[in-house]
Amino acid sequence: MKEFVVGVAVFVGVIVLLLGVGWLAQGNDFFMYRVFAPKYEQVRRETFEQSKAYNQGMIQELQNMQFQYVKAEPAHQKALASIILHRAADYPEESMPPDLRDFIKGLKSAKTNY
Repeated sequence: MKEFVVGVAVFVGVIVLLLGVGWLAQGNDFFMYRVFAPKYEQVRRETFEQSKAYNQGMIQELQNMQFQYVKAEPAHQKALASIILHRAADYPEESMPPDLRDFIKGLKSAKTNY
């Protein structure tokens, strides 16, 4: 009987040891991910925002919205102005072409006059 209890204790000990090793391998990775993932994602975001594709795409989209704003009726221009300002809010003005920058500044000043 004593041998059976020792055998069960050894079996349980091996299971606990395997679970402990698994936790160290996976659990430690989880805690490392929790600490470093936000930093990695911030670097990825900054890299994306500095890419040529992002900058060209944003400028093209804003210029397309500018064209739609110019073509729109005055009733629709107010709504378009809000959308354009929302899209341009996080984009640095110094990266915009001068005509687009002036257009955005004009929308901002017009919005303060509403």
